[in-house]
Amino acid sequence: MINKTKLALGIATATLTMTGALVSPQAVAGSKSQNHAEVAGMSNKVDALEAQLQAMQAEISRLRAETSRPRSSAEADKVQELDQWMTSVKSAPVAVVEKDHLFSARGGWMHLNDNRGSTSGLGGSGLGEDVLTSGTDKDAFYYGGAIDFNMNNNLFGLMDHTSFLMELGIEYSELGDRKDSGLDNVITTAALGQTINLQQSVTVNMLRINASPKIKFMHGSKFRPWLIPVGLDINIISPPSDAVTVLNTGMQFGAGAEYEFLKGIVIGADGRYHHTFDDVDGVDTDGFTLGGSLGFKF
Repeated sequence: MINKTKLALGIATATLTMTGALVSPQAVAGSKSQNHAEVAGMSNKVDALEAQLQAMQAEISRLRAETSRPRSSAEADKVQELDQWMTSVKSAPVAVVEKDHLFSARGGWMHLNDNRGSTSGLGGSGLGEDVLTSGTDKDAFYYGGAIDFNMNNNLFGLMDHTSFLMELGIEYSELGDRKDSGLDNVITTAALGQTINLQQSVTVNMLRINASPKIKFMHGSKFRPWLIPVGLDINIISPPSDAVTVLNTGMQFGAGAEYEFLKGIVIGADGRYHHTFDDVDGVDTDGFTLGGSLGFKF
């Protein structure tokens, strides 16, 4: 019995020993083959990366060769022109749009060389030298407005910091308030044999429209003197002359100065002389004006 047990144990031991001997080489062989596969995969990846690096190096070499290749003269000129343009754009200051036009309201005092009319003379008939006009003094007040349109700031290339403008203006002046005219005394009734005043009193006034070139000095400064070498005047009188004429043309000369005391707000003073080569059928509109102005740039 004991011998049988020893025999069984010996057979089991031998069987285990043979199984271990058979299994161990297979396990070792499997592990070796797996390692070989992993090594082969890594080697393939390294080869692929190396190929990519070689391709990148080739592309870099091609680009270097392309950039170092001498360009044609036309291409070089274009590149140089673009470089100069970029440099000029970068170095140029930021452009600021200046407000050089001006709208101004103005007013002041006017003095004429002669009276607008007279009711004296002609032998007690009631007819004056100027029947339809009225005897008034030579002084008047005026008010109006003007727009200065700036054309350039270098006087057409002749003078730096000097602006050339065109002024369009309109002025109303009043010489007398409800003055009687010489026509008051010439309307009579034959039945009563006496003079009857049938005409209303009139207001003696004048409207002046002007278009004048203006030269302003010291562009960029707050204080700017200016002059008008010669400009156009259109004078409209009321009441009309004895020939029922209401309009004549003439010219004006002027000088003045402006000061921008707040940004875009300008005060000024000026003097002008107005001259016509002929009167309005007996009505003289020659004289001078002195006044001030308040303007706004736009």
